[in-house]
Amino acid sequence: MRIGNKDFDTEKHTYVMGILNVTPDSFWDGGRFLGMDRSLRHVAGMIEDGADIIDVGGESTRPGSKAVDAADEIARVMPVIEAINDRFDIPISLDTYKNSVAWAGIGAGADMINDVWGLKGDDRMAEVIAGSHVPVCIMHNRKNANYRDFMTDVISDLRESLDIAEKAGIAPENIILDPGVGFAKDRVQNLEIMARLEDIEALGYPVLLGVSRKSVIGDTLDLPLEERLEGSLATTAWGFMHGAAFVRVHDVKEHVRVIRMLEAIRDSK
Repeated sequence: MRIGNKDFDTEKHTYVMGILNVTPDSFWDGGRFLGMDRSLRHVAGMIEDGADIIDVGGESTRPGSKAVDAADEIARVMPVIEAINDRFDIPISLDTYKNSVAWAGIGAGADMINDVWGLKGDDRMAEVIAGSHVPVCIMHNRKNANYRDFMTDVISDLRESLDIAEKAGIAPENIILDPGVGFAKDRVQNLEIMARLEDIEALGYPVLLGVSRKSVIGDTLDLPLEERLEGSLATTAWGFMHGAAFVRVHDVKEHVRVIRMLEAIRDSK
C-alpha cells in the first residue's frame, strides 16, 4: 500500500499512526496541542519517536462531544496539514467524515482520509476519496448499538461500507479497515471485536486498530485516563500478533518499542 510518497508493507510490518488532535475537547489530549507551535513540536516529537503516519483531527469523536461545523473544522486542520507537509517528510492522515473537510485537507496535503463513519456519514465522501485517489480507513460505526448477532452484524456493516467504496470507484488497494473499538459497542463487544480481528482481516484488507487510552481499557482495568498506557500497549501487542497492519496511538515511543521487540522475536525464527 502506498500512502503519500511512502510504501507500506502491510503484510510484514505493523505501522504506528501518531495522533494529533487540534481540538479543545478530545478525551485525552484536547487543548494540549492547540496553536501551531505546539502542534508542530508534537509532530516533531512523534516523528523522532518513530511514527510512520500522523493523523490530524479537528473534531472530537468522544461520547458527548459537540459537533463541529465543517468550516470551523477546515479552519482547524488546514493550516496544520500545510505546515506539517512543508516541514516534515511523513504521510498525513486526516480524521474526518465530512466530504468538504476531506476535499480541503487533501488540497492542503493530506495523504489519506480516516473516516469514523465508514463512508456513511456523508453521501459525497466516497466520491471525493475516489476522485482524489487517496487511501481511506473505513471504520465500523453505527447510530445504534442494537445487534442481533454482534460479529455477523459488524461484518455486514463493513460490507455495506465496502460496497459504497466499490460503487464510487475507490481502488481496493487504497482501503484500510478499522473495527471501530469504542464506537457503538459496549465493553464486552469491544473486547470481542479485538479478540476476533481475524474476522475483519478475512475481508481482505489491511486492518487498523485504534484502542489507545480508550474507555474499554479504563473499564477493564478500572483505571483513569492517565494510567492506561500499559493497557494500550497490550492492545498493540495483541494487534501485532493477530495481523493488524496499523495501530493508532497517543504514546508513539512506547508503542514503537513494543512492535520492534515483537518483530525481533518473530524474525529470529
